[in-house]
Amino acid sequence: MQSTGWTPPLATYIPEEDQQEADLDWMQVALDQAEEALAAKEVPVGCVFVKDGKAIAKARNRTNEWRNATLHAELVSLDKILKTHDLPLQDVTLYVTVEPCVMCASALRQVGIGKVFYGAGNERFGGCGSVLDVNDTPRIKSSLSYQALGGYYRTEAIMLLRRFYLIQNSNAPKPKNKTTRVLKTDILPIKSRTASPSSTLRGSQTPV
Repeated sequence: MQSTGWTPPLATYIPEEDQQEADLDWMQVALDQAEEALAAKEVPVGCVFVKDGKAIAKARNRTNEWRNATLHAELVSLDKILKTHDLPLQDVTLYVTVEPCVMCASALRQVGIGKVFYGAGNERFGGCGSVLDVNDTPRIKSSLSYQALGGYYRTEAIMLLRRFYLIQNSNAPKPKNKTTRVLKTDILPIKSRTASPSSTLRGSQTPV
């Protein structure tokens, strides 16, 4: 079979020792939103959009609440932002607990987001390198690329997801019996591109 020349993308993670405290502070805000999602029996993903050192929108998943599969945390926030901010959002940074899916990664590119920080990778639907590199592929000519950096409170984000999948989900079309499931605490190592913080990280902003 002839090679197509295509190689699977790899997400970019920043080692814990190189992560800036201010970025972790904002990711904690996103984790708080994810905790709210878990309490509401939603897939526990939360996010916060930051501009000039201030949060301009934060949200959690609401897909079950409104029976709308598009209501991911990122899109819920963007719906608010687009009412008050002009495009592109080049001076806005997103902090989200899980790598944006292909749908959200595409939306973020279309609005011209400046940069994305995330916690855990999304190995099934990730649009920032884990499955597709929607965020920075040169194949998309209609909008600017953006940088997406992962690994910020990765373990905490993964454990939130695992806790969710132990819950009896009454909103599921066919609820599964999960009474025998056990919470796993082992975290697999990251498969990623390596990034130099000095070349990838710009000045971070501190939550107010």
